[in-house]
Amino acid sequence: MQFLTDNLVAIFQIIWINILLSGDNAVVIALACRSLSGRQRQIGIALGAGAAILLRVIFTLMTATLMELSWVKAGGSLLLLWIAVKLLLPEEHSDDSIKAHDSVWRAVQTVAIADVVMSLDNVIAIAAAAKGNTTLIIFGLLVSIPLVIFGSAMLLKVIDRFPALVWAGAALLGWVAGEIFADDKGVAGVLGMAPPHIPFAIAGAIFVVGLAYLLRRRRGIGMADDEAH
Repeated sequence: MQFLTDNLVAIFQIIWINILLSGDNAVVIALACRSLSGRQRQIGIALGAGAAILLRVIFTLMTATLMELSWVKAGGSLLLLWIAVKLLLPEEHSDDSIKAHDSVWRAVQTVAIADVVMSLDNVIAIAAAAKGNTTLIIFGLLVSIPLVIFGSAMLLKVIDRFPALVWAGAALLGWVAGEIFADDKGVAGVLGMAPPHIPFAIAGAIFVVGLAYLLRRRRGIGMADDEAH
């Protein structure tokens, strides 16, 4: 209980980030298993979810370790800013590249490979939000990945109904990016800064929302396009 109380904000950030960034992963599982029979489909989804959780935990822990090195956090924060901006730029997704399989193991293999390829943004964002805390990373992933996979339809409907939630999530990513940029050992050494890094966090959130707004205007994208996607 003390763990939950002390780390509630970070846990919320990890879960919300994973919900926002894992929609495509949930779709991949559904598409890869769509040709399986009822019982096999349940097994395929469960095994695919298990593989996704295991691989995500391993890669996130590796990323969190690397981010303890000087200047790595700064680079990760810049990548995270772009991930946040892209979250607000609707894209066309094609299902043609995701093959349905009539074998449980081939479906699970498809899910595992796709998750590795697609989860770089999740890994960077979650490692940043957890600030290197291994327990938080594992706990947050164990809670949020099953939630995304098994509740993806409901979650996507809620997000489609309230597009502002995506903007709030992108701003959260910008906030986290600003914090970890200022927290980088190399940056802190050059600028001589000490926590808290609230100004950088605020700047990160404003940067994401502002740049996304300008890019959307340039492309002629409105809120109606968010609802369509």
